Amino acid sequence: MFDVDIASHYALGLEGDRLFIDGRPRLELVRTMELLERFLPPPPARIVDVGGGTGVYAALLAARGYEVRLIDPIELHVAEATRAAHEGGLANMSARLGDARQLDEPDRDADAVLLLGPLYHLTERADRLRALTEATRVLRAGGVMCAVGISRFASLLDGLKRRALSDPEFRAIVERDLFDGQHRNPMGEERPEHFTTAFFHRPEELEREARDAGFEHVELFAIEGPGWMVENVDDCDNQLFAARAVESERTLMSASSHIMVVGRASQATPPGAQ
Repeated sequence: MFDVDIASHYALGLEGDRLFIDGRPRLELVRTMELLERFLPPPPARIVDVGGGTGVYAALLAARGYEVRLIDPIELHVAEATRAAHEGGLANMSARLGDARQLDEPDRDADAVLLLGPLYHLTERADRLRALTEATRVLRAGGVMCAVGISRFASLLDGLKRRALSDPEFRAIVERDLFDGQHRNPMGEERPEHFTTAFFHRPEELEREARDAGFEHVELFAIEGPGWMVENVDDCDNQLFAARAVESERTLMSASSHIMVVGRASQATPPGAQ
């Protein structure tokens, strides 16, 4: 069962433009692609993009020659991703409805699995482990998994950036985020800038979940680094320098809005595989 508040938030149609400012890619998009290109096997490897949204990353990867199967629980996202594939002439990209916790994918069939959104919308640890375990099932031995979590401190830093902490309703959201990582927006569609139901990770929690799901050679990377708080598409070079300089620095990891965990599927048969 998919959370109603999450579905309502994404039904607003805000996701398609979120990764761009005036048509130019934001730091999050540039850095995420940079990390993916570092760890993904070369095309035409098969990628399952779980929770791939409107297909921004799937289309970019398909254009590079990858075979990309996008799965998302939001009908609007699947429709927009399908349109992006059609308009881009990307016959190697497909999109369909699905749930990260129960993938309609064969065992050991994918070279890479992306979870760039599901982990922070699965608010219970057991559900996140189910999604990660499903990734191990569909990955070939040694295949790569790239998953993203939102930092525990993202709303606090975003509140400073937007000067929103004086708003008592937003401050209450931030206080709960800091307490247990459970992000809730009681104002819902009226204040979509406050996001929607999510779980915000500490770096060590994200790493532990990947290891507990059976992934090996697990590494963490800050995606944007601290530069997202002063983001300016006209100063991308300096922000990229800062992000790269501290991408593995544990003492600054939580200053990034998003954190990527990368792991490899075990050579042993994963749980649930035939």
